[in-house]
Amino acid sequence: MIIHHADPTMPHSHLPFSPAVQVGNLLFVSGQASVDHEGRIVDDDFEGEMTRAIGNLEKILIHCGSGLRHVVKTQNYLADPQWRDLYNQLYPRFFRPPFPARTTVTKGLSGTLKYEIDCIAVIP
Repeated sequence: MIIHHADPTMPHSHLPFSPAVQVGNLLFVSGQASVDHEGRIVDDDFEGEMTRAIGNLEKILIHCGSGLRHVVKTQNYLADPQWRDLYNQLYPRFFRPPFPARTTVTKGLSGTLKYEIDCIAVIP
């Protein structure tokens, strides 16, 4: 069974995608960025955008019965490779050893966004 999680209290977008899709106990969370509760982009420095994006990701995970500690894979997008070192310094604030599997893509964002993250998690 496939469950499409969407609720007005979850971070959401005006774009055509589900915030999270559940298949069994696996949860696939769509890309989260530095946006407010109505989906409007919040410009900030890289650290602020990364913090806000992962905060949005965490809200969705919790709403769906999971959390950051249950993430098994992240995909991270940095607008500019100049932020790679800072990204690697900040990442352990949110994800603890043993770290989830991870992919990082640079120069993969358009517009003003500096960071975006999506993930696969387990619902315990």
